[in-house]
Amino acid sequence: MSPQIVLGAIALIVVAWLAACAEAGLARVSSFRAEEAVKSGRRGSAKLAQVAADPTRYLNVALLVRVACEMAAAALVTYACLEEFPGSTAEALLVAMAVMVLVSYVAVGVSPRTIGRQHPLNTATAAAYVLVPLARVMGPIPSLLILIGNALTPGKGFRRGPFASEAELRALVDLAEQESLIEDEERRMVHSVFELGDTLVREVMVPRTDLIVIERYKTIRQALTLALRSGFSRIPVTGESEDDIVGIVYLKDLVRKTHISRDAENDVVSTAMRPAVFVPDTKNAGDLLREMQKERNHVAVVIDEYGGTAGIVTIEDILEEIVGEITDEYDRELPPVEELGDDRYRVTARLDITDLGELYGLEEYDDEDVETVGGLLAKALGRVPIAGASSVVELPDGRELRLTAEAAIGRRNKIVTVLVEPVVVEGVPAEKESG
Repeated sequence: MSPQIVLGAIALIVVAWLAACAEAGLARVSSFRAEEAVKSGRRGSAKLAQVAADPTRYLNVALLVRVACEMAAAALVTYACLEEFPGSTAEALLVAMAVMVLVSYVAVGVSPRTIGRQHPLNTATAAAYVLVPLARVMGPIPSLLILIGNALTPGKGFRRGPFASEAELRALVDLAEQESLIEDEERRMVHSVFELGDTLVREVMVPRTDLIVIERYKTIRQALTLALRSGFSRIPVTGESEDDIVGIVYLKDLVRKTHISRDAENDVVSTAMRPAVFVPDTKNAGDLLREMQKERNHVAVVIDEYGGTAGIVTIEDILEEIVGEITDEYDRELPPVEELGDDRYRVTARLDITDLGELYGLEEYDDEDVETVGGLLAKALGRVPIAGASSVVELPDGRELRLTAEAAIGRRNKIVTVLVEPVVVEGVPAEKESG
C-alpha cells in the first residue's frame, strides 16, 4: 500500500472534517450574532459579518468542499485496497467501503458537527478566513451545482441552497432550549408560530352559540347596557335572525354618540354600527392576522360553507394561538363546587349536570340537550347568559332551582361560575327569567 496514497486520503479527510465543522458553525451563527461580534471588536468579526450577510453562498462552498474531499478520499482508499488485495477485487471493495463508512460517519459526520454546534462563533470565524477567498476563486460553481441538483429534485421552482426544513428548525429550537439558550416559553412560542401556518380560522373563532348579540332595532341605550353587563366592547348586530349578522357595534361609538347628544340613546343600534368583515371558516389564521393588521380591523365574522354565521374571530383570538391564553389579574383557579350553606352552592359553569343532581340527592339527572350547568342556564334563558342573568329550572323530582350567572372573567368575558339555590318561597310563583 502506497504511503503517499494513504497520506493523501488522510489529508482529504481532514479537509472534509474542517468543511463539516464550518457548515455546522455557520448554520448556527445569525447575522445578528455577527453584528454583535463586530461591535465587541472580536478578531475576524469583519469577515464573519461578510459570511453571515450571504450565508447560502458560503454554506454551498463548504458543502462542495466537504463532498469533493470525501469522494476523493473514498477513491484513494479504494485504489489503495485494490493494490493491497490484487487477487480479490470484491474483498478490496468491501474493505474500502467499510473503512470509508466508519471514517465518514465518525470523522466527518459526528465529530465536526458536534464541535461546530458547541462553539459556533469560534468555528464560523475561523471558517470565514478560508471561505471568503475560496468563494472568490470558485465563483458561480457552487451555485450552479445547486441549481442543477434542484432541477432534478421534485418541487416547484429553484431553491437557493440546502436550507433546513421546518422539522429541522423545530429541532434546533428544542436544542436551544435544552442548552438554556432560550426559555421553555420562548420555545413553545416559536413552535406556535409554525403551527399558526397550519391553523384554520374555525379552530380559533368564538362559535355562534357563544356569541352575545343585539338586534338592529334595539336602542343605543339597550346596547350600552348590554355592553356594560356582558363586558364586551364589540357586539355583533343581527338582522332577521341570529344567523344574519349585519354589522358590529363598538362601545366607544355608542359612548361617543350619547356624549354628543343624550337624545341619541333612543336611536336604533343600526345608526351606530360599523360594517362587518366576513371571512370563510377555512381561511388560514396566519393570513387573516396579516390582513387584519394591514386593514386595522380587530374583528371578523366567520362564515361556514353554507353561508351561515359560524362565529366571530378577533386579533386576540389569533394571538392566543401564539402566546397562549390571555388572562387578567382577576382570573383565578376555582373549585368545581363551593358550598355556601342552606343548600346553596357556587359551581363552575362547566360542572356536569349529573354532579349538580348529586348535590341535591338525585341519583340520576340527565338532559338530552345540554351537559353542563352553564348549558342548562343558557337553555332556560334561550340565549347566551351574561352576568346577572337568572332563571329557574325544574328537577326531575319537581323541586325548582334558581340558577344565576355570576360575574364574567377573562378576555372573552365567559361566565365561569353559577350560583345555585333552591326556590323556597311558598305561595309565590317562581319568576322564570330575569336579567
